[in-house]
Amino acid sequence: MSGLRAVRDPRPASVLGGALLLAMVAAQVATGLHPQPIRLTSTVVLLLAAGALAFATTAHTLPRAVAAFGAVVVTGYAAEWIGVRTGLPFGDYGYSGLLWPQLGGVPVIVALAWGGMGLAAHATAAAAAPESRAGRLALGALALTAWDLFLDPQMIRLNLWTWHDPGPYRGVPVGNFAGWLLVSLLVMALIDHIVADPAARSTGLVSIYTVMAAMETIGFAAVFDPPDPLVATAGGISMGLFALLAWRRGWRRRRDR
Repeated sequence: MSGLRAVRDPRPASVLGGALLLAMVAAQVATGLHPQPIRLTSTVVLLLAAGALAFATTAHTLPRAVAAFGAVVVTGYAAEWIGVRTGLPFGDYGYSGLLWPQLGGVPVIVALAWGGMGLAAHATAAAAAPESRAGRLALGALALTAWDLFLDPQMIRLNLWTWHDPGPYRGVPVGNFAGWLLVSLLVMALIDHIVADPAARSTGLVSIYTVMAAMETIGFAAVFDPPDPLVATAGGISMGLFALLAWRRGWRRRRDR
């Protein structure tokens, strides 16, 4: 019966998740250095999604981890499908043909990115506010939205999508972030409902969120050509804050034992 609450032996999934995380870092480094990084960008997302699913399995069991991941992928895809047709909730934008395969004008890899970072953001919020469901939902939605401070400017650089009415943040409309916050809140609520123990701590998932924050910050600050200190600062501070809250809570818990 204990297998219903956690995987019988979490070590294999943890080792797999760690290996995928290291591979993701290597792919991110290659993405920053490669002159045509489209294929490597998709590789990063695939490794991110697989690593997040592996780490989620150690905290929530495989069936619940798969269910949560799948729910977020479907939700992210639906939001993007509606978005490219109506301009809601993110604004008036469209994808180029560089990311494939696509379903209904939405790259499949984008939906997988929602799934991987959705699990990582939820775990980061759960580590920071384990006792409060409202706190988890709010922090998780903000943590996931903070990632888009990096994501949109980077994808615009690569011509993966374009805004029909560019906004003030490196061409991104301010309303896009309101849409991200709304969809992210729904994503957090779905994960919180599906997993058996929403407050379960997953160091692996928090590590994914932290590594993504660090690598994106370094990329925009020093690797990408040209560098972008504004995006590096805005994204680094925002994602770094949520990562710090998660790790600080864990350090306090270990200190008080």
